[in-house]
Amino acid sequence: MKRKLRSNFPRGSYLWAVRNAHWHALGIPEEDCEKPKIAIINTSSELAACFSHLDGVAAELKQAIREAGGVPFEVRTTAPSDFITGAGARGAYILSARDLVTNDIEASVEGAMLDGMVCLTSCDKTVPGQLMAAARLNIPSLMVSCGYQPSGEYRGRHVDIEDVFVGAMHVVTGNLDREELIGMSREAVKGPGVCSGMGTANSMHIVCEALGMALPGSTPVAANSARMRDAVRQAGQRIVEMVWEDLKPRDILTPGSFANAARAVLAVGGSINSVKHLQAVAVEAHCEVDVYALFERLADQVPVLSAVRPVGEHTIEAFDAAGGCQAVLKQLEPLLDIDTLTVTGRSLATELHDVTVADESVIRPMASPVASRPAIVILRGSLALESGIVKTGIVERKVRRFTGPARCFSTSDDALVALQQGEIRPGDVLVMRGAGACGGPGMGGGASRVVFAIDGAGLGEEVAMLTDGHLSGLVCKGLVVAEISPEGSVAGPLALVEDGDRIVIDLDTRRCDLEVEAEELEQRLQRWRPSRPLFDTGWLQQYRHNVQPLTKGAVLVRSSEDAVD
Repeated sequence: MKRKLRSNFPRGSYLWAVRNAHWHALGIPEEDCEKPKIAIINTSSELAACFSHLDGVAAELKQAIREAGGVPFEVRTTAPSDFITGAGARGAYILSARDLVTNDIEASVEGAMLDGMVCLTSCDKTVPGQLMAAARLNIPSLMVSCGYQPSGEYRGRHVDIEDVFVGAMHVVTGNLDREELIGMSREAVKGPGVCSGMGTANSMHIVCEALGMALPGSTPVAANSARMRDAVRQAGQRIVEMVWEDLKPRDILTPGSFANAARAVLAVGGSINSVKHLQAVAVEAHCEVDVYALFERLADQVPVLSAVRPVGEHTIEAFDAAGGCQAVLKQLEPLLDIDTLTVTGRSLATELHDVTVADESVIRPMASPVASRPAIVILRGSLALESGIVKTGIVERKVRRFTGPARCFSTSDDALVALQQGEIRPGDVLVMRGAGACGGPGMGGGASRVVFAIDGAGLGEEVAMLTDGHLSGLVCKGLVVAEISPEGSVAGPLALVEDGDRIVIDLDTRRCDLEVEAEELEQRLQRWRPSRPLFDTGWLQQYRHNVQPLTKGAVLVRSSEDAVD
């Protein structure tokens, strides 16, 4: 006997009657109103290529859900794209929109008391926003990767959106001709889908599968490919089964699954943004996991097994052909918690049983990794009391301990001017603060632009950088300690740094320290006053006043231990 659905109300009752009136007008037969009602979460938008194909995907998914015995309802959310919605408020809408996605979903899906949902995952912030909603609502949910975009060629060389981003900042520092950049921009994106490198979007698509929240073998995938469309059809069938089985996200999102996701990110040298997003999902799932500590503990256990641009030279297409996330998990199998559950209703062990790796030169076995040192390192110390993150990449660094005087800036524009005028010199530590979750707000502030400008100025190996801002998932250049916490908008060590202070960054001891006497810091603290908030109206004001620190994933909800009865 099938279980009672929460979306069904007694025939002839108020809620039944008013729903029936609306749905009858939409052409839904009365008998269908008793079937599982499935939300299709669609972040379609004409603003960016990332989302431009999602309406077509949603149409195919609707048909698959109907054939499986469900009733689909398409739900739209906000659709942030770093390269488009990063223009306003110094990028403050990018991370903050992640939580808008979550709340959009809650309002529509929980308000209507639908039975399950399929999330069409696309650009960077939509993926964690959807995962957070699935964890919060805890109704049967399935993530479907909608794929990466095709890149192009310019003057006989591969060119993608990362090349355009880097090139733009090389123009700023006079290292690239403007017309060359314009030419590159015309060829970098040749169709719909997310950035083609192992940036935040593809990293988070892999996270979905490693967590068990996406169908095995479905990430990454080329947008609009036959394999993507096959996964869409499978998802339509599976979500209806999940509703009848009552298989919920919190059955899947366990400490073991978060550890598996962290291992997968480390193995592909993925985006450091994955760390805070995974922490946010854990908070929403009420799962007591310290994701930052997970990455810290697992870093030395998990070798880098694949080097996709920008970490290495392999393309995402080659990684996909080699077996993608499922192949990475197969190589990592001895390290994984294979008893974790997936959306199939089966264990990870079962799903990996017959998996083979198509190309071990692209996705290597653990015995012959691309690099034995971790590609992502968590630092702590007197300047990063809670944490800081370094994406070290796979190149063996000549300098693993950097000591130098601080050069402090409150905006990326000021830092760029200093670089253009030659005021940043070899040995300096460029400090850019005021770009944290609260101070930015939303971690806007253009830290990535400064990183690429340092590279464009030819100082990539001679200057270190510290920031409370976040970096694009495409950033893998120079020695940059990002997401310093506590951030500079609060009365912590980063806020008290002054020009000339000696800063020490040590990758081997994993420390980031400020060499200033405690008495001097206490005197500075007495003088310190917070800066006047920027962009303190509307949504950004609400975000600033409610955002939690990075240790809680920069979410807008209090964890259970903070709640007041």
